[in-house]
Amino acid sequence: MDEMETMTIKALAFDAYGTIFDVHSVIALCEEFFPGRGAALSQLWRTKQLEYTWLRSLMGKYEDFWKVTEDGLRFACASLSVDLTANKSKRLMDAYLHLTPYPDVASAVKRLNHLPLAILSNGAPRMLHDVVANAGLSDDFQHLLSVDSVKIFKPHANVYQLAPDNFGVDASEIGFVSSNGWDIAGAAHFGFTTFWINRGKQPVEALGSEPYHVISTLDDVADALEKMS
Repeated sequence: MDEMETMTIKALAFDAYGTIFDVHSVIALCEEFFPGRGAALSQLWRTKQLEYTWLRSLMGKYEDFWKVTEDGLRFACASLSVDLTANKSKRLMDAYLHLTPYPDVASAVKRLNHLPLAILSNGAPRMLHDVVANAGLSDDFQHLLSVDSVKIFKPHANVYQLAPDNFGVDASEIGFVSSNGWDIAGAAHFGFTTFWINRGKQPVEALGSEPYHVISTLDDVADALEKMS
């Protein structure tokens, strides 16, 4: 048997945005406010949101993910030359507390709940608490782990260290699940057993850290674990 087949996974940590929750479920509201620009706004908003986490980490200028998300929204609206009023800004930001879970979340969590589960996210504590509660998932995750406790964003090692510290097991015994290729690269480099939900059928990031498993849905995590046991 190879190394992958003999690994023991004792806990699972999930990325939140783009993995559990569909960040583009805000498109409908974006389109309501800015007809014909909804999809473009959602995409640019997400792009700048991520860019600002990386830039702030490099600059040593941390602000929590709520502020980063708000700044990304302001930039995206300015770039697309749409008028972001205070009311529209509030409603769009509040939409981030009500993001829609992907359709496979409920079934996957049910199949995986024999293990301790956590969310390990860039999200600010209030953001994570509210989006998880509003989706009816509060009882499914033992830990909601936010970068806010270490004041730096993924893919910094201090973020990933939150999972071993809270689960009380080695990094290699933790399965890390994300749909973001850059996040998977960081997590694999840290030492997690990684499960990349490659919804967009993208190539592996050329960062020298290969995912252990490349799969299509959250349900595939359970299937992969069964093959490893």
